[in-house]
Amino acid sequence: MTKEKQDILINLKKARSLSEKLIQMVESGEYCMDVMQQNLAAVGLLKSAHQMLLANHLNTCFKNAMASDNEVIQKKMIEEILKVNKLANK
Repeated sequence: MTKEKQDILINLKKARSLSEKLIQMVESGEYCMDVMQQNLAAVGLLKSAHQMLLANHLNTCFKNAMASDNEVIQKKMIEEILKVNKLANK
């Protein structure tokens, strides 16, 4: 497994752990601001993982597609990037 994928997994696992902690915090009635701070930490980890996934995709799959002579594959790859970017900015 590449270093990039290991870093992505670390962030995702930390976010999962924080999500479990958030559920416990809400169930036990902890102070709202404390819950929100932990929630923002989880969101930050997920955003960071998303950025790493995107960078990895651009440096591998996207790069290979753009280097090919297949315009259909190139167009599909560009459309996928635009779609994910649009979703990320909602």
